Amino acid sequence: MAEHDALTTTREGYDAAAATYAQLFRDQLRDRPLDRAMLGVFAEVVGDGKVADLGCGPGDVTAHLDRLGLAVSGVDASPAMIELARQAYPKLRFEVGLMTALDIADGALGGVLSRWSVIHTPPPEVPAILAEFHRVLAPGGHLLIGFSATEDPSHLTQVFDHSVAPAYRWSPDHFAALLRESGLGEVARMIREPEPADRRQFQDVYLLARKAV
Repeated sequence: MAEHDALTTTREGYDAAAATYAQLFRDQLRDRPLDRAMLGVFAEVVGDGKVADLGCGPGDVTAHLDRLGLAVSGVDASPAMIELARQAYPKLRFEVGLMTALDIADGALGGVLSRWSVIHTPPPEVPAILAEFHRVLAPGGHLLIGFSATEDPSHLTQVFDHSVAPAYRWSPDHFAALLRESGLGEVARMIREPEPADRRQFQDVYLLARKAV
C-alpha cells in the first residue's frame, strides 16, 4: 500500500470512528499505571520545553500531559478527531497535520509524544517520520514513542488486522536502531505484558529517546 493510500485509508477510518473511539478510550489511562508512569517520566525529563502530542486523537492524553504541567499541543491527521479534541479541551491547542510534514519550526520542541501514532504507517515510510521528529526537537529534546511488539525478535515487523486500518507491530530492537539512525539515542524502554482481558495479546512498548546536544 502506497503512503498516500495508507494515509487516506487511516484518516478516513478515524474520521468515521472518531465518536466511538473517543467514548471507548476516554479513560484509557485510568487502569494503566505503567503508561502513566512513562508519561510522568517524559514530563519530568522535558521540563518546561514545548511538547507536541502527535497523533493525539480526541485529546485525552494531551490533556493528561497538560495536567502534568507541560506546555503541550496536539496534532492529528483526522479532522474529526481534532474537532472532538477542541470540544473536549477548549483551552488546549489542537491542529490537523501530518507527521511527515509538521507545521513546527526546526528545534522548537523539548518533547514529542508519539503514542501508537505510527502503527498505520508502512514500515518503509517510518524513517521519514522519525527524521521529522528529529527536526522539530531541540538539542537534548526527548521523544516518547509507543507501539506494539512483534511476537518473535527475528520478525522486524508484523502486520495485523486493526479495526480502523492495517497496522504494524515492531521489534523493539529494530525500532530502537531506526531511532539511532535518525539521531535519536535510546534512553530507556518499557515492555508491558498484555492484561488477560486485553482484546489483543500483544506486548506494548515504550521507547524514550533523546536528541544529541
